[in-house]
Amino acid sequence: MKNNELIRRRTFGIISHPDAGKTTLTEKLLLFGGAIHTAGAVKSNKITKTATSDFMEIEKQRGISVATSVMGFEYNGYKVNILDTPGHKDFAEDTYRTLTAVDSVILVIDCAKGVEEQTRKLMNVCRMRSTPVIVFINKLDREGRDPFALLDELERELGIHTRPLTWPIGMGARFQGVYSLFEKQLKLFSPNKTRISDDIVSIDDLASQLLDEQISADSAAKLREEVAMIEGVFEPFDEKHYRDAYLAPVFFGSAINNFGVKELLDTFVAIAPSPQPRETNIRKIDPSEETFSGFIFKIHANLDPHHRDRIAFCRVCSGKFERNKYYLHTRLEKEVRFATPTSFMANEKSIIDEAWPGDVVGLYDTGIFKIGDTLTEGEQLVFKGIPRFSPEVFRQLVNKNPFKAKQMDKGIHQLTDEGVAQLFVRQQGNVKIVGTVGEMQFEVIKFRLLHEYGADCDMQSMNIYKAFWFTSSNKEQLERFQDLQNYHIAYDRDDHPVFLAEGTWSYNTAKEMFPDIEFHLTSEFKHDIDIVQSIGQWGKN
Repeated sequence: MKNNELIRRRTFGIISHPDAGKTTLTEKLLLFGGAIHTAGAVKSNKITKTATSDFMEIEKQRGISVATSVMGFEYNGYKVNILDTPGHKDFAEDTYRTLTAVDSVILVIDCAKGVEEQTRKLMNVCRMRSTPVIVFINKLDREGRDPFALLDELERELGIHTRPLTWPIGMGARFQGVYSLFEKQLKLFSPNKTRISDDIVSIDDLASQLLDEQISADSAAKLREEVAMIEGVFEPFDEKHYRDAYLAPVFFGSAINNFGVKELLDTFVAIAPSPQPRETNIRKIDPSEETFSGFIFKIHANLDPHHRDRIAFCRVCSGKFERNKYYLHTRLEKEVRFATPTSFMANEKSIIDEAWPGDVVGLYDTGIFKIGDTLTEGEQLVFKGIPRFSPEVFRQLVNKNPFKAKQMDKGIHQLTDEGVAQLFVRQQGNVKIVGTVGEMQFEVIKFRLLHEYGADCDMQSMNIYKAFWFTSSNKEQLERFQDLQNYHIAYDRDDHPVFLAEGTWSYNTAKEMFPDIEFHLTSEFKHDIDIVQSIGQWGKN
């Protein structure tokens, strides 16, 4: 039973640059998976229903995803778990944390824009974690760039080998469908934004005269020529190369019109990896182990605005999670149990009795969880690779209504525990400093504080260049540094001291004056060099 549950799990994230069509593709995967029966198109004037995976009010207003949504469904005997991530660069850190909870990724590319800034950064994160990637080149119903040029750019810019598994027939107004090189079939579709098309034509052999009758002799000749070029130029598809993150299979289509989505889904469940082993501070955890383990990669307060709930998203890594069973919260060193664990379909929740490796379980949180916390059946260990990064922008949180101080304090602590921002508290004057990757997060925080907690605030600019965690084996030098820089030191959520440097000059001066102190750009000090070099500076152009 357990091995079957492992083999049939597929847990993946969908990532992209903003507006590439990521959330629309998520919906169409749900549509083809039978999880929903109609889909609302983001930013569509004809369809007013908002996207299934965008449940926060501010997301509905702006038509973008600012929180990670978790959705699961059954498809052809597989249990598919989708984590739809924020596309906007201001929320890149949330996306990075989400990528720690997946076993593979689908990267969505706009056929007209190709590789964009956020695409490169997200791909760097996947490469750093050796995460297998499938590429979906979207919006073929619009005019775009030559498919071969797009593949060249993917290989050059993202540093990964590609292999087309479907190929488009035309583009824009001439777009007629896709040919599956994986299944050796031609499939033509009619544009349909909300329902699965019924009029699918299958042709098993490219040499068939039926091909000319369906798409015209000229289009058929061009398709035959391009497929011959693909077979001659690109290396054959190798499932092991894909799972080793060496080769990225590429699919073409139009998510909004249901072109190419079923081919993507069918191939994905066939080749994507089942749950993979994960590193801890002690040893590597294999998903086939009998005892349960899992970690918290996201926390979301007020998922249901009518109930002041708080949900911790737990990725199951090994064993079987069971409802009402006691587990060890390794950071608090206490046993906890969960009476109402949930599975998700965006904001729709249902109580479950058990979950297996690869599944994401929603745990009602009374305030005991922080991102990165580990649950086990007794073993004291912590899953690695879920750091916080030094923010790019800093604002002082100012309460506009003193009578709402408790609501403000509760709200900002809950929101920063979710990971939408980081909170640093300067002990002098109890100054609360909010650090984010981009400006939009401040907008989200102000909106949610007001609408979810009734707390109105201002965000005042601060002259801070970067936040550095710091450590030293020289106790005397450490104490002298903290005394001298008292005004520039604040404390993070774990009560670790952080140096808030005003500029590069203040940072360089501190390094020269205190050579025995190490300054760190992430909260997970051992991984600083690898992570920072891999992803660059989040949010920077």
